[in-house]
Amino acid sequence: MNRLLLIPAIFLFRTTAWSDDSLPLLQSPPRTVEQVWDGYDPQAESLQVRVVREWQEDGLTLRYVTYRIGTFRGTPATMAAFYGFPTGQHQLPAVMHMHGGGQRAFLRAVKDYAARGYAALSVNWGGRPMEDARPDDANTDWGAVDPTQNNVAGYSNLLPGDTTIDPFPSARNNNWFLLTIGCRRGITFLEQQPEVDASRIGVFGHSMGGRLTGLVAGSDSRVKAASPSVGGSGFLQTDLWGLPGSARRVRGDVDLFQKTIAGQAYLPRIHCPILYLSATNDFNAPMDFVERGMALVPHEHKRTTYAPHLNHRFTPAAEVARPLWFDSHLQSRLQFPETPATQLVLQQETGTPVFRVTPDPALPIERVDIYYGYERDPRNRYWADARATLRDGKWIAECPVYDVNEPLFVLANVYYRVNPAVRRDGDPESFILSAADAAYPEQLRQANVKATEQPQRVIDDFARGFHDWYTLNITNHHHWLASTRKLADPRWEAPAGAQLDLEIATTQAGNTLAVELTTDTWRSYSGRKATTWTAMVPLPTVGAQRVVLAADAFRDPEGKPLTDWYGITELILQAGNKSKHPTAANLQPWQGDVPRFTDLRWIGGQPVQRRKPFLTASSADGGLNRQEFQRAITNSVRREQIDEESR
Repeated sequence: MNRLLLIPAIFLFRTTAWSDDSLPLLQSPPRTVEQVWDGYDPQAESLQVRVVREWQEDGLTLRYVTYRIGTFRGTPATMAAFYGFPTGQHQLPAVMHMHGGGQRAFLRAVKDYAARGYAALSVNWGGRPMEDARPDDANTDWGAVDPTQNNVAGYSNLLPGDTTIDPFPSARNNNWFLLTIGCRRGITFLEQQPEVDASRIGVFGHSMGGRLTGLVAGSDSRVKAASPSVGGSGFLQTDLWGLPGSARRVRGDVDLFQKTIAGQAYLPRIHCPILYLSATNDFNAPMDFVERGMALVPHEHKRTTYAPHLNHRFTPAAEVARPLWFDSHLQSRLQFPETPATQLVLQQETGTPVFRVTPDPALPIERVDIYYGYERDPRNRYWADARATLRDGKWIAECPVYDVNEPLFVLANVYYRVNPAVRRDGDPESFILSAADAAYPEQLRQANVKATEQPQRVIDDFARGFHDWYTLNITNHHHWLASTRKLADPRWEAPAGAQLDLEIATTQAGNTLAVELTTDTWRSYSGRKATTWTAMVPLPTVGAQRVVLAADAFRDPEGKPLTDWYGITELILQAGNKSKHPTAANLQPWQGDVPRFTDLRWIGGQPVQRRKPFLTASSADGGLNRQEFQRAITNSVRREQIDEESR
């Protein structure tokens, strides 16, 4: 039989000067994921592996290597990477790490996973200089194509150009396609290493690496476990609910993009166990899209972990879920619990919804946190602690509503204790598994939910410390920072003409506190520009001090005063010298202990009247039902909103 008869009709192999290219020549654009990858075999070509350098460290064999990605437009392309494994061991499970935007191959990740008993590869897809590289060391070279961040437009592009594959709009002209090839060749590298068990290969990546994780796992059946983080949710070219214009722009046919290279086109093709690691306020994989995307994975071997209050970073208890996931599925070291069973009960005599959570008892449970929030944009959503209680094996919490014309979002984080026999050096004592749900205005009204919440002037009494905040370096006397999105919640919106009243206690005199407000973060769809406003507050004495700030005490980087509290998305308290405000450069580092905060509230002003000019009247009534929440939503209005991560 003539083998050409087996090739789909749209393919015709190159007969030009590019006859040795790794990709077949197409006569028309691929319309499905299957057509995108038809005719490509990541195992067909020689890898031409070169060991640039090898060394031994702490019982590990570590290598700086290069391998051939393929040939594109007649020119070879090569990937650099770090590779490592426990010296002298064989039949090892393997993992491949894909770095995020602006980053590079991560030697630390290779060492950490090799120490856990894996052969580990970290690819340098972005082409930045490798760690500790010498002047003549080989590096990633994409040749005649460029899917790196030197070609930012390529991540949202389908159109042909001087460095693209196809002469017509096509997914193969998109950066993500070529990067996926480079990473699939990394799997080929791993399966050919003598110490690797090729039947146990996992993939993971953060941010843009998370996006690649979904693409690789959804196009290559050799992947046996996957864990993307804060990337790869899908639906980024789709409006968020009730926020017309929030979708990201595509150069070319957006429908073709959605069907061939968008994240949601690959999630239904992932058949291996997958743990999605995310943050509740992530900008690159908004939580609502993560929920929709993971609903598309066609099996039950999937889990989600959310770090509360964070954007693009994790708590230790969230982050450790990933290596434990691989330990479970590639090494069979532990039984990973099932996703917590949940029930959002809207119809209650009190009119207040209740969220019920039943965790899998496979491992000891340390605690269960239940949160709720209202903000339509998950990047700015404040997650309030509902203070769950345990009753008859279920964790239960009331989730009161402020406005029945706005959605209600709920989240459960189950903290599982890690058996000491399973824990590795440096692992925290517990890890998080999450489950989320939502109810939209139509559902709330049909269930006779009552708006029982009222505006509040006390923002925080700090009786629970920074429980409702996220903190960075909070024990470091010179670099501490605490931030909250509480002022984006309608309950804590500022009364018109109010002042911000803060009580702080210091242990040394002469410090400066930076109080910062961000307004309209991620709200390009509103027509308002995101801005940071700073009040630099001298603290001349030791001990308890009261700070009262009017709006005009806050200035933008050009010195313009804030005239209206409206639009606050985040409040930040930090050491003055760590602020980005121009005057901070002249300040000394914070002296003494990290200060103690005892009260934060609004004083004076007029009663709150909510203002939401960036929301249309029709969008306030467009509630989705709970089934629709788990589906792809229709893209209506598109604005240019380039992925900030790839700038």
